[in-house]
Amino acid sequence: MADTRRNARQNHLALAQQVISIMLERAMKAGDHLPEKLFSDSCGVSRTPIRAAFRVLEENNILYRREEEGYFLAISESDELLRAAQTLEGMEQTLADRILSDRAERRIGDVQSVSALARKYNASRHSVLFALKILSQDGVATQLPGRSWAFQPMLDSPKAMDESLAFRLILEPQAILAPGFAVDSKKAGILRGRMEDFLSIREGRITAAGFTRLDTEFHCFIAECSANRFARGTLLAHHRLRRATQKDTSVPDFRLRQSLEEHLGILDSLEQNQFDIAADQMVLHLRRSRTRRPEAANRGIPPLIRRPRA
Repeated sequence: MADTRRNARQNHLALAQQVISIMLERAMKAGDHLPEKLFSDSCGVSRTPIRAAFRVLEENNILYRREEEGYFLAISESDELLRAAQTLEGMEQTLADRILSDRAERRIGDVQSVSALARKYNASRHSVLFALKILSQDGVATQLPGRSWAFQPMLDSPKAMDESLAFRLILEPQAILAPGFAVDSKKAGILRGRMEDFLSIREGRITAAGFTRLDTEFHCFIAECSANRFARGTLLAHHRLRRATQKDTSVPDFRLRQSLEEHLGILDSLEQNQFDIAADQMVLHLRRSRTRRPEAANRGIPPLIRRPRA
C-alpha cells in the first residue's frame, strides 16, 4: 500500500487511471459530480494529487469543471471509460518514446526546459513532466535546479559503447568482490531457466532485442547482489541507461550463444561462492563483448572454467 501511494503521488497519470477505475466500480454516469474527498479517501492520497489527476482527465475530455462546483463526468458509457483508461495508459510512455527517439537523432539538446518540450510536442506541462519522470527512472534524464532537465549521454555510438564497457570493466568485477556479496538463489534460478530456454532456440532465431533484454537483466542481477550500496546504485543506473538508449546491433548467433554460456558460467561460480573466479569470468566476458571474435579477447585473462555438459 505504501508503494502504491508513493507511485500515485509521483505519477498523476497513474492516479487518473485509478480514478477511472473507481468511476467504473461506482457505475457513474455523465453529469455525476466527483467529490475530491471521496476519491482522495479511495486512492489513499491527499486532495492535491487528486486535483492534478482530475486536470489530466479534463485535458482528455473525460471530465469538465464548473467554477465553484468542481469536476463532473463528461462521458457515461463504461466502454468509453475503458477506452479512455487504455488511452491514458499508453500516452506518457508514447511521449517518453518520442523524446527518447528525438534525443537519439540529436534533435534535442543536452539541456531542455519543460516549457520548451511542451511547445515542441504540443503537450501539456503535466504530460511532459510525466514523460521526463519515466526517462529519469531509466537514467536518461536528470532534473536540474529550477525547471530544466539534462539528458545523459546516449549509448548509440562505438565510442560511447566502448566507454560503457571500460566503465563496467572497472566496476562490475569489484561489485562481485566487495564484502557481503549475496546471491539471490530464486532470481538466479529464474535467470538460468530463461538463458537455457534461449540456448534451446534454433540457430539464427535469437533476436538482438530479446538477447539485450536478458543480458541487461543478468547484469542488473549482479549489481543487485552487491552489498556495496554505491556500486549497486551506480551500476543499476547505468544498466537502465543501457536498456533505454542502446541500439540493437547485429551480432553473430554464435556470439550471442557464447555470451549466454558465459552468463551461466558466472552464475555457477557465484552459487558456489567462488567470487574470485566469478570476477575473473566477468572480466573476460566484458572483454569479449568488445569484439565479435571471441578468441581475440583472451589476452592474459584466466580461461573460463568450462561448465559441465549433460
